[in-house]
Amino acid sequence: MSGVTNVEEIFGKNVFTLGKMKERLPKDVYKEVKKVMDQGGELSMAAANVVAKAMKDWACENGATHYTHWFQPLTGITAEKHDAFVSHPDEAGKMITEFSGKELIKGEPDASSFPSGGLRATFEARGYTAWDITSPAFLKEASTGVILCIPTAFCSYTGEALDKKTPLLRSMEAVSKQALRIVRLFGNTTATKVTASVGPEQEYFLVDENLYKKRSDLMFAGRTLFGAPAPKGQEMEDHYFGTIKSRVQSFMKDLNEELWKLGIAAKTEHNEVAPAQHELAPVFSTTNIATDHNQLTMELIQRIAKKHGMVALLHEKPFEGINGSGKHNNWSISTNTGKNLLEPGDTPYENAQFLLFLSAIIKAVHQDLLRLSVASAGNDHRLGANEAPPAIISVFLGDELNAVLEAIINDKPYDGTEHKLMKIGACVLPKLPMDTTDRNRTSPFAFTGNKFEFRMPGSSSSISGCNFVLNTVVANALREFANVLETADDFESSLHSLIKQTLKDHQQIIFNGNGYDDAWIEEAKKRGLLNLRTTPDALPYFIHEENIRLFETEKVLVREEMESRYEITMEEYTKVINIEALTMINMAKKEILPAVSRYSKELSDTCLSKCQLDAQMDVTYEKEMLTQINTLLKEAYQACSELEEKTNVLHSIQDFEKAAFFVRDTILPCMDALRKPCDVLETMTDDKVWPFPTYGKLLFGIL
Repeated sequence: MSGVTNVEEIFGKNVFTLGKMKERLPKDVYKEVKKVMDQGGELSMAAANVVAKAMKDWACENGATHYTHWFQPLTGITAEKHDAFVSHPDEAGKMITEFSGKELIKGEPDASSFPSGGLRATFEARGYTAWDITSPAFLKEASTGVILCIPTAFCSYTGEALDKKTPLLRSMEAVSKQALRIVRLFGNTTATKVTASVGPEQEYFLVDENLYKKRSDLMFAGRTLFGAPAPKGQEMEDHYFGTIKSRVQSFMKDLNEELWKLGIAAKTEHNEVAPAQHELAPVFSTTNIATDHNQLTMELIQRIAKKHGMVALLHEKPFEGINGSGKHNNWSISTNTGKNLLEPGDTPYENAQFLLFLSAIIKAVHQDLLRLSVASAGNDHRLGANEAPPAIISVFLGDELNAVLEAIINDKPYDGTEHKLMKIGACVLPKLPMDTTDRNRTSPFAFTGNKFEFRMPGSSSSISGCNFVLNTVVANALREFANVLETADDFESSLHSLIKQTLKDHQQIIFNGNGYDDAWIEEAKKRGLLNLRTTPDALPYFIHEENIRLFETEKVLVREEMESRYEITMEEYTKVINIEALTMINMAKKEILPAVSRYSKELSDTCLSKCQLDAQMDVTYEKEMLTQINTLLKEAYQACSELEEKTNVLHSIQDFEKAAFFVRDTILPCMDALRKPCDVLETMTDDKVWPFPTYGKLLFGIL
């Protein structure tokens, strides 16, 4: 049967896996590589040279001519600088290819053009990339050739993190160190590492490329800045899990094959709720590898879509009035001996351990930090829009597990224990429920049986941001627990008291109800929960002293790194909205207003012609339409002028904090004021005159 994909044959084909290393490396070198991967440390230069040659030979055998240190700067996308393997010709004129251990382990790209938030001066151009040995090298195939990509961290000359990977790796070490202290207390002496793992669900839209090219807002901003609702949206509920269109299915087939070649275990694909919206979900992997894989997934979605005459939109809210796109971050924590620490066990002791880790995570849900970890201009449009979790952070546990915790807090019987009081560590602790409740899709942070689903991350963002924050806050909570329990005279009694008091102190964060209900906003306020609706509201919490101390304690970020990230993210927010504002002004002045003006002239000419032909002829339609259109045209023009004026003011503001808040308080309302009349005008203007494709064409243009 032609065209059949042999998944087993192609999976990991373009990855320099452990298996390939074992085949190509001497036993002693392979053993050293495996030890560094499992336990940390650095490769000896002798071993690095051997690995580099084997990696180069494998890459060249598969068509590679160049290599790159593939890293993730604070731009939110990946970066790469290609260097050829060529060295110099020998005496006979034959080219010699070389790749040394030094080149493998360390690179020195120009760091001057990457955002640094004041960590380095402009004249200090050097940055350093360091090989992340735990994430395998891979081959990137493109029409221009094959590139060997080496996943790396990126830092400044003085060692500060300039990327998204470095704090993630540090946070993984932090959570492993503190979690090991806890499992040791429960008698586990065999585990040597605890690993946070993630399965990110990637949502995206597909639109026809020809239609995309006719909309400058999609090209410059990644979302529609104008657009009236189509006659049909998602109200029929017929798209979710519906039959996948053949053109989309063909794209998905090619996408899967390329992902599988890169060792990315793409598993689930389906239509999402909104028309033209889709989702791809992989199998779980360790957090840093999952982050690398998700960056590659986003890149491949966009690249392969173009091969099929489509464009993939990764923006969180590309269309007003229908569901936006998120990236559900399914997070769990396990030992290297195979024990999921968020999974209830078969014995009272195992359940006690589970409850301790559960309590630590509930304690670790810092509303400010988790909210700011997903903050972006795009995600602000999505959160709280009755399609995604609200901006208020809460934890969903399900009714049954919540009942268990209530029984512990209140020293009351639990039905499942035959009316015996709950006592942590005692034999009366029942077998705990495993995922017996429905998922709460309105909850930002929901327990789903053996993992937490963090539903707030935006579709275009790197998952490194939310995961290094999540790892760090959990590590800090586990540290505090370990400090108490390691010095306890009576372990079981102290364990019970610690869990009970933690749950009691953080009970307000647990909410199992409807997060979309307006009543929850008031209820959350009464509970003292934060409602950080916008990015400028959330980001300043990153540099609060208590949060700086937390990250410094866990050795994930230092003060200077946090301050730089705060500045970079605030500036990014301002830049994004500025681009959108300028695009709106351009579209309104050069496309919408001229088109509507021409159409109003057509109506006027028609009206005059009718009256000249017969003074008694009815022209009610033309007159009323002209009146309405002229009123809206005036409103749109005034709003456009106001937006242009305020945008000029924005460009004069030098302070990045003042600029961000000016955008929030002034620019965004002006943009809304311009969009409103323009969207109404779209519904009144002849389709032949309207200057760019409508929502109906974009959302239903792929057959």
